[in-house]
Amino acid sequence: MDSGKIHSSAPISAPAFRNALLSWYDVHARDLPWRKDRDPYRVWISEIMLQQTRVAAVIEHYRNFLRRFPDLQKLAAARQNSVLAAWSGLGYYRRARMLHAAAKVIAKERGGKFPETAPALRDLPGIGRYTAAAIASIAFEEPVAVVDGNVARVLGRLRGITHSNEKAWQTAEELLDRERPGDFNQAMMELGATVCTPRAPACLTCPVVGLCISRGERLSPAKFSRQKKREIHYALDRRNGSIFLVQRAHDLRLMPGMWELPEIDAQGRRGRDKRVSRFARRDKKDGLFLTLRHSITVTDYTVRVWHMSAPPAVAGTWIALEKAGGLALTGLARKILRRVANIRENRSII
Repeated sequence: MDSGKIHSSAPISAPAFRNALLSWYDVHARDLPWRKDRDPYRVWISEIMLQQTRVAAVIEHYRNFLRRFPDLQKLAAARQNSVLAAWSGLGYYRRARMLHAAAKVIAKERGGKFPETAPALRDLPGIGRYTAAAIASIAFEEPVAVVDGNVARVLGRLRGITHSNEKAWQTAEELLDRERPGDFNQAMMELGATVCTPRAPACLTCPVVGLCISRGERLSPAKFSRQKKREIHYALDRRNGSIFLVQRAHDLRLMPGMWELPEIDAQGRRGRDKRVSRFARRDKKDGLFLTLRHSITVTDYTVRVWHMSAPPAVAGTWIALEKAGGLALTGLARKILRRVANIRENRSII
Protein backbone atom coordinates (compact mmCIF):
# COMPACT_ATOMS: atom_id res chain seq x y z
CA MET A 1 0.00 0.00 0.00
CA ASP A 2 1.06 3.52 -0.73
CA SER A 3 -0.69 6.54 0.83
CA GLY A 4 -3.83 4.49 1.37
CA LYS A 5 -3.93 3.30 -2.25
CA ILE A 6 -3.81 -0.26 -3.54
CA HIS A 7 -2.20 -0.70 -6.93
CA SER A 8 -2.72 -3.67 -9.24
CA SER A 9 -2.44 -4.37 -12.92
CA ALA A 10 -4.18 -7.73 -12.60
CA PRO A 11 -6.87 -8.08 -15.28
CA ILE A 12 -10.47 -8.83 -14.31
CA SER A 13 -12.03 -11.94 -15.84
CA ALA A 14 -14.85 -10.23 -17.70
CA PRO A 15 -16.96 -13.40 -18.32
CA ALA A 16 -16.72 -14.46 -14.67
CA PHE A 17 -17.56 -10.94 -13.53
CA ARG A 18 -20.61 -10.69 -15.81
CA ASN A 19 -21.97 -14.07 -14.76
CA ALA A 20 -21.54 -13.43 -11.04
CA LEU A 21 -22.97 -9.91 -11.20
CA LEU A 22 -26.03 -10.75 -13.30
CA SER A 23 -26.82 -13.89 -11.29
CA TRP A 24 -26.80 -11.76 -8.15
CA TYR A 25 -28.91 -9.04 -9.77
CA ASP A 26 -31.53 -11.51 -10.96
CA VAL A 27 -32.15 -12.49 -7.34
CA HIS A 28 -31.44 -9.30 -5.39
CA ALA A 29 -32.55 -6.41 -7.62
CA ARG A 30 -34.73 -3.96 -5.71
CA ASP A 31 -38.38 -3.80 -6.72
CA LEU A 32 -38.42 -0.24 -8.06
CA PRO A 33 -41.41 1.18 -9.97
CA TRP A 34 -39.42 2.20 -13.06
CA ARG A 35 -38.21 -1.38 -13.47
CA LYS A 36 -41.70 -2.70 -14.19
CA ASP A 37 -41.15 -2.32 -17.93
CA ARG A 38 -38.68 -0.80 -20.36
CA ASP A 39 -40.92 2.00 -21.59
CA PRO A 40 -38.48 4.75 -22.67
CA TYR A 41 -40.67 7.53 -21.25
CA ARG A 42 -40.66 5.98 -17.78
CA VAL A 43 -36.98 5.09 -17.93
CA TRP A 44 -36.18 8.66 -18.95
CA ILE A 45 -38.28 10.20 -16.16
CA SER A 46 -36.64 7.96 -13.55
CA GLU A 47 -33.11 8.66 -14.76
CA ILE A 48 -33.62 12.43 -14.69
CA MET A 49 -35.15 12.25 -11.21
CA LEU A 50 -32.34 10.06 -9.92
CA GLN A 51 -29.65 12.56 -10.89
CA GLN A 52 -28.15 13.85 -7.62
CA THR A 53 -31.07 12.38 -5.65
CA ARG A 54 -31.41 9.23 -3.51
CA VAL A 55 -33.68 6.43 -4.69
CA ALA A 56 -35.79 6.60 -1.53
CA ALA A 57 -36.53 10.27 -2.16
CA VAL A 58 -37.55 9.65 -5.78
CA ILE A 59 -40.05 6.78 -5.56
CA GLU A 60 -43.13 8.70 -4.41
CA HIS A 61 -42.31 11.72 -6.60
CA TYR A 62 -41.97 9.37 -9.58
CA ARG A 63 -45.39 7.84 -8.98
CA ASN A 64 -47.07 11.20 -8.46
CA PHE A 65 -45.39 12.68 -11.54
CA LEU A 66 -46.61 9.83 -13.74
CA ARG A 67 -50.14 10.17 -12.39
CA ARG A 68 -50.07 13.78 -13.49
CA PHE A 69 -48.16 13.24 -16.75
CA PRO A 70 -48.73 9.59 -17.76
CA ASP A 71 -47.18 9.95 -21.20
CA LEU A 72 -44.91 12.16 -23.22
CA GLN A 73 -47.74 14.00 -24.97
CA LYS A 74 -49.26 15.08 -21.65
CA LEU A 75 -45.89 16.31 -20.43
CA ALA A 76 -45.11 18.17 -23.65
CA ALA A 77 -48.51 19.91 -23.63
CA ALA A 78 -48.28 20.98 -19.98
CA ARG A 79 -47.39 24.46 -18.78
CA GLN A 80 -43.91 24.75 -17.31
CA ASN A 81 -45.34 25.92 -14.00
CA SER A 82 -47.39 22.72 -13.77
CA VAL A 83 -44.27 20.64 -14.39
CA LEU A 84 -42.34 22.56 -11.74
CA ALA A 85 -45.21 22.14 -9.30
CA ALA A 86 -45.17 18.37 -9.84
CA TRP A 87 -41.37 18.39 -9.44
CA SER A 88 -41.45 20.43 -6.24
CA GLY A 89 -39.55 18.74 -3.43
CA LEU A 90 -36.98 17.02 -5.66
CA GLY A 91 -34.77 20.09 -6.00
CA TYR A 92 -32.36 20.94 -8.83
CA TYR A 93 -35.27 22.44 -10.77
CA ARG A 94 -33.25 22.91 -13.93
CA ARG A 95 -33.75 19.17 -14.44
CA ALA A 96 -37.52 19.70 -14.62
CA ARG A 97 -37.17 22.59 -17.07
CA MET A 98 -34.89 20.53 -19.32
CA LEU A 99 -37.21 17.53 -19.03
CA HIS A 100 -40.11 19.67 -20.21
CA ALA A 101 -38.04 21.16 -23.03
CA ALA A 102 -36.94 17.70 -24.19
CA ALA A 103 -40.54 16.46 -24.17
CA LYS A 104 -41.51 19.32 -26.48
CA VAL A 105 -38.65 18.47 -28.84
CA ILE A 106 -39.62 14.79 -29.01
CA ALA A 107 -43.31 15.60 -29.47
CA LYS A 108 -42.94 18.36 -32.06
CA GLU A 109 -39.77 17.47 -33.95
CA ARG A 110 -39.70 13.69 -33.71
CA GLY A 111 -43.40 12.85 -33.89
CA GLY A 112 -43.40 11.57 -30.31
CA LYS A 113 -40.75 8.93 -31.03
CA PHE A 114 -37.80 8.63 -28.65
CA PRO A 115 -34.26 8.48 -30.04
CA GLU A 116 -32.98 4.93 -29.62
CA THR A 117 -29.23 5.46 -29.43
CA ALA A 118 -27.04 7.18 -26.89
CA PRO A 119 -25.59 9.72 -29.38
CA ALA A 120 -29.08 10.69 -30.58
CA LEU A 121 -30.38 10.98 -27.03
CA ARG A 122 -27.57 13.39 -26.16
CA ASP A 123 -29.03 15.86 -28.63
CA LEU A 124 -32.01 16.35 -26.30
CA PRO A 125 -31.99 19.09 -23.63
CA GLY A 126 -30.80 17.93 -20.23
CA ILE A 127 -29.37 14.58 -21.36
CA GLY A 128 -25.65 14.01 -20.92
CA ARG A 129 -23.36 11.05 -21.47
CA TYR A 130 -24.47 8.97 -18.49
CA THR A 131 -28.22 9.56 -18.88
CA ALA A 132 -28.11 8.86 -22.62
CA ALA A 133 -26.28 5.58 -22.07
CA ALA A 134 -28.63 4.54 -19.27
CA ILE A 135 -31.78 5.18 -21.35
CA ALA A 136 -30.36 3.60 -24.51
CA SER A 137 -29.20 0.45 -22.73
CA ILE A 138 -32.23 -0.06 -20.48
CA ALA A 139 -35.02 0.93 -22.86
CA PHE A 140 -33.49 -0.11 -26.19
CA GLU A 141 -30.79 -2.67 -25.22
CA GLU A 142 -28.06 -0.68 -26.93
CA PRO A 143 -24.73 -2.23 -25.82
CA VAL A 144 -23.28 0.86 -24.18
CA ALA A 145 -21.90 1.08 -20.65
CA VAL A 146 -22.71 3.67 -17.99
CA VAL A 147 -20.54 5.29 -15.36
CA ASP A 148 -22.00 7.18 -12.43
CA GLY A 149 -20.62 7.62 -8.93
CA ASN A 150 -21.65 4.13 -7.86
CA VAL A 151 -20.18 2.45 -10.93
CA ALA A 152 -16.92 4.42 -10.68
CA ARG A 153 -16.52 3.30 -7.06
CA VAL A 154 -17.13 -0.37 -7.95
CA LEU A 155 -14.61 -0.21 -10.80
CA GLY A 156 -12.02 1.52 -8.65
CA ARG A 157 -12.25 -1.07 -5.90
CA LEU A 158 -12.24 -3.97 -8.36
CA ARG A 159 -8.94 -2.85 -9.85
CA GLY A 160 -7.52 -1.31 -6.68
CA ILE A 161 -6.85 1.98 -8.46
CA THR A 162 -8.42 5.38 -8.86
CA HIS A 163 -9.56 5.65 -12.47
CA SER A 164 -9.59 8.82 -14.47
CA ASN A 165 -13.05 9.59 -15.79
CA GLU A 166 -12.27 8.37 -19.30
CA LYS A 167 -10.52 5.25 -18.02
CA ALA A 168 -13.57 4.38 -15.94
CA TRP A 169 -15.78 4.55 -19.04
CA GLN A 170 -13.28 2.39 -20.95
CA THR A 171 -13.19 -0.24 -18.20
CA ALA A 172 -16.99 -0.28 -17.95
CA GLU A 173 -17.21 -0.89 -21.71
CA GLU A 174 -14.74 -3.78 -21.45
CA LEU A 175 -16.79 -5.46 -18.72
CA LEU A 176 -20.23 -4.77 -20.26
CA ASP A 177 -22.44 -7.76 -20.99
CA ARG A 178 -23.49 -7.03 -24.54
CA GLU A 179 -26.35 -9.53 -24.45
CA ARG A 180 -27.99 -7.87 -21.43
CA PRO A 181 -26.59 -4.34 -21.37
CA GLY A 182 -29.55 -2.76 -19.59
CA ASP A 183 -29.56 -5.34 -16.81
CA PHE A 184 -25.78 -5.20 -16.53
CA ASN A 185 -25.74 -1.43 -16.13
CA GLN A 186 -28.51 -1.52 -13.55
CA ALA A 187 -26.69 -4.31 -11.73
CA MET A 188 -23.50 -2.24 -11.56
CA MET A 189 -25.38 0.72 -10.14
CA GLU A 190 -27.29 -1.56 -7.75
CA LEU A 191 -24.07 -3.11 -6.50
CA GLY A 192 -22.58 0.30 -5.76
CA ALA A 193 -25.75 1.57 -4.10
CA THR A 194 -26.49 -1.41 -1.85
CA VAL A 195 -23.27 -3.42 -1.34
CA CYS A 196 -20.15 -1.55 -2.48
CA THR A 197 -21.13 1.57 -0.55
CA PRO A 198 -18.82 4.55 0.06
CA ARG A 199 -18.29 3.64 3.70
CA ALA A 200 -18.39 0.17 5.27
CA PRO A 201 -18.96 -1.85 2.07
CA ALA A 202 -20.61 -5.23 2.67
CA CYS A 203 -17.81 -7.26 1.13
CA LEU A 204 -18.95 -10.56 2.69
CA THR A 205 -22.16 -10.41 0.67
CA CYS A 206 -20.62 -9.06 -2.53
CA PRO A 207 -21.14 -11.36 -5.54
CA VAL A 208 -17.79 -10.38 -7.08
CA VAL A 209 -15.63 -10.25 -3.95
CA GLY A 210 -13.45 -13.07 -5.32
CA LEU A 211 -12.54 -10.86 -8.29
CA CYS A 212 -11.95 -7.69 -6.27
CA ILE A 213 -8.43 -6.47 -5.52
CA SER A 214 -9.16 -4.01 -2.74
CA ARG A 215 -11.86 -6.00 -0.89
CA GLY A 216 -13.33 -2.84 0.58
CA GLU A 217 -10.09 -1.03 1.36
CA ARG A 218 -10.31 2.68 0.72
CA LEU A 219 -8.43 3.81 -2.34
CA SER A 220 -7.48 7.08 -0.67
CA PRO A 221 -8.30 8.89 2.55
CA ALA A 222 -11.94 9.91 2.54
CA LYS A 223 -12.65 13.55 2.01
CA PHE A 224 -15.81 14.95 3.49
CA SER A 225 -17.09 18.42 2.79
CA ARG A 226 -18.18 20.24 5.91
CA GLN A 227 -21.81 21.29 5.78
CA LYS A 228 -22.40 25.00 6.15
CA LYS A 229 -24.88 26.11 8.79
CA ARG A 230 -27.36 28.93 8.25
CA GLU A 231 -30.51 30.19 9.92
CA ILE A 232 -33.33 31.71 7.87
CA HIS A 233 -36.70 33.19 8.82
CA TYR A 234 -40.02 33.40 6.96
CA ALA A 235 -43.27 35.25 7.57
CA LEU A 236 -46.43 33.16 7.60
CA ASP A 237 -49.17 35.66 6.74
CA ARG A 238 -52.67 34.15 6.51
CA ARG A 239 -56.19 35.54 6.21
CA ASN A 240 -59.54 34.08 5.22
CA GLY A 241 -58.10 30.77 3.99
CA SER A 242 -55.43 32.45 1.87
CA ILE A 243 -51.69 32.76 2.33
CA PHE A 244 -49.30 35.50 1.23
CA LEU A 245 -46.62 34.19 -1.15
CA VAL A 246 -43.86 35.81 -3.19
CA GLN A 247 -42.40 34.70 -6.51
CA ARG A 248 -38.65 34.50 -6.95
CA ALA A 249 -37.23 36.59 -9.77
CA HIS A 250 -37.03 34.83 -13.12
CA ASP A 251 -33.38 35.84 -13.61
CA LEU A 252 -32.12 34.19 -10.42
CA ARG A 253 -29.71 31.28 -10.77
CA LEU A 254 -31.39 29.27 -8.00
CA MET A 255 -35.06 28.29 -8.37
CA PRO A 256 -36.10 31.14 -10.70
CA GLY A 257 -39.81 31.84 -10.83
CA MET A 258 -40.64 29.54 -7.91
CA TRP A 259 -43.06 30.57 -5.16
CA GLU A 260 -42.22 30.80 -1.46
CA LEU A 261 -43.08 32.53 1.79
CA PRO A 262 -41.60 36.03 2.23
CA GLU A 263 -38.18 35.74 3.81
CA ILE A 264 -37.33 38.06 6.71
CA ASP A 265 -33.92 38.79 8.17
CA ALA A 266 -32.33 36.00 6.18
CA GLN A 267 -28.84 36.78 7.45
CA GLY A 268 -29.75 36.19 11.09
CA ARG A 269 -28.64 39.62 12.28
CA ARG A 270 -28.75 40.51 15.96
CA GLY A 271 -31.70 42.83 15.35
CA ARG A 272 -33.85 39.89 14.26
CA ASP A 273 -36.13 39.88 17.29
CA LYS A 274 -36.77 43.63 16.97
CA ARG A 275 -37.48 43.28 13.28
CA VAL A 276 -39.89 40.38 13.79
CA SER A 277 -41.77 42.18 16.55
CA ARG A 278 -41.95 45.36 14.46
CA PHE A 279 -44.05 43.69 11.79
CA ALA A 280 -45.87 41.09 13.90
CA ARG A 281 -49.62 41.38 14.29
CA ARG A 282 -50.79 42.06 17.82
CA ASP A 283 -53.15 39.13 18.09
CA LYS A 284 -53.13 35.58 19.38
CA LYS A 285 -51.48 34.33 16.18
CA ASP A 286 -48.28 36.29 16.80
CA GLY A 287 -45.09 34.38 17.45
CA LEU A 288 -43.12 31.39 16.26
CA PHE A 289 -45.19 28.90 14.24
CA LEU A 290 -42.57 26.21 13.67
CA THR A 291 -38.86 25.45 13.45
CA LEU A 292 -37.57 22.86 11.02
CA ARG A 293 -34.40 21.67 9.33
CA HIS A 294 -33.84 21.82 5.61
CA SER A 295 -30.76 20.95 3.54
CA ILE A 296 -29.77 22.19 0.10
CA THR A 297 -26.52 20.79 -1.35
CA VAL A 298 -23.79 21.72 1.20
CA THR A 299 -25.90 23.95 3.45
CA ASP A 300 -27.96 22.87 6.45
CA TYR A 301 -30.67 25.40 7.27
CA THR A 302 -32.45 26.01 10.53
CA VAL A 303 -35.76 27.46 9.37
CA ARG A 304 -37.98 29.52 11.66
CA VAL A 305 -41.47 30.41 10.47
CA TRP A 306 -43.26 33.27 12.23
CA HIS A 307 -46.96 34.03 12.39
CA MET A 308 -46.84 37.66 11.30
CA SER A 309 -47.74 40.12 8.57
CA ALA A 310 -45.34 40.29 5.68
CA PRO A 311 -43.19 43.45 5.75
CA PRO A 312 -44.99 46.26 3.87
CA ALA A 313 -42.31 46.61 1.22
CA VAL A 314 -42.60 42.98 0.12
CA ALA A 315 -44.44 42.48 -3.18
CA GLY A 316 -46.47 39.29 -3.16
CA THR A 317 -49.81 37.68 -3.90
CA TRP A 318 -52.62 36.26 -1.78
CA ILE A 319 -53.23 32.64 -2.80
CA ALA A 320 -56.05 30.40 -1.57
CA LEU A 321 -54.40 27.64 0.44
CA GLU A 322 -56.22 24.88 -1.45
CA LYS A 323 -54.83 26.24 -4.73
CA ALA A 324 -51.26 26.65 -3.54
CA GLY A 325 -50.41 23.06 -4.51
CA GLY A 326 -50.84 23.99 -8.17
CA LEU A 327 -48.03 26.54 -7.97
CA ALA A 328 -44.38 25.87 -8.62
CA LEU A 329 -43.48 26.01 -4.92
CA THR A 330 -39.94 25.65 -3.65
CA GLY A 331 -39.39 22.41 -1.76
CA LEU A 332 -39.08 24.31 1.50
CA ALA A 333 -42.31 26.27 0.91
CA ARG A 334 -44.16 23.04 0.13
CA LYS A 335 -42.80 21.48 3.31
CA ILE A 336 -43.99 24.45 5.39
CA LEU A 337 -47.43 24.61 3.77
CA ARG A 338 -47.99 20.92 4.37
CA ARG A 339 -47.58 21.67 8.04
CA VAL A 340 -50.01 24.58 7.70
CA ALA A 341 -52.55 22.36 5.97
CA ASN A 342 -51.94 19.71 8.64
CA ILE A 343 -52.69 16.82 6.31
CA ARG A 344 -50.63 13.83 5.23
CA GLU A 345 -48.26 14.31 2.32
CA ASN A 346 -49.74 11.59 0.11
CA ARG A 347 -53.23 13.12 0.38
CA SER A 348 -52.15 16.71 0.42
CA ILE A 349 -53.45 19.36 -1.94
CA ILE A 350 -50.01 20.83 -1.40
